[in-house]
Amino acid sequence: MKGAKLKLSPEQRERLLAVLKARFDENMGRHVGLAWAAIEAKLEAGPEKLLPLDEMERSGGEPDVTGRDEGTGEYIFVDCSKESPAGRRSLCYDREALDARKQNKPKSSALDVAALMGVELLTEEQYRELQKLGEFDTKTSSWIRTPAKIRDLGGALFCDRRYDTVFVYHNGADSYYAARGFRGAVRV
Repeated sequence: MKGAKLKLSPEQRERLLAVLKARFDENMGRHVGLAWAAIEAKLEAGPEKLLPLDEMERSGGEPDVTGRDEGTGEYIFVDCSKESPAGRRSLCYDREALDARKQNKPKSSALDVAALMGVELLTEEQYRELQKLGEFDTKTSSWIRTPAKIRDLGGALFCDRRYDTVFVYHNGADSYYAARGFRGAVRV
């Protein structure tokens, strides 16, 4: 996780780049009009961005490029695993919720793990955009960034895809389930 590992070894870097390129090539519908050479150049120019991508990959997220911010020129990598990343499940929403649990605490929270990884939880809008690129979370669900108004009342939001429809739900922020994780995004 971020902080524990300051950089990837040359072998880890090459292996990660090979995996990312292969996934990019296999899923061209996710990034129409984008070229791997330009993305790789950005990664080479900012190798610190490989750490969050490595964490996304290591925890089962299968990161892939899903777009480009035309304003900043940044490429956006999002977890594109079919289901919520297996290495990031059974987490409550945030530290406050984790600390409030008196019994049966999960190992951590989605926001804490995301911060350690150097990624951001998807917003509802980002989650819906991802679902236009495929069918994700048909058996699992993923926490999404929750507006402060909802969080202040003790709740948190999550999404999934059922019946060919994307649903947004609420739960207590301190809840956690084996089939709920989170999807992250990182800009390069």
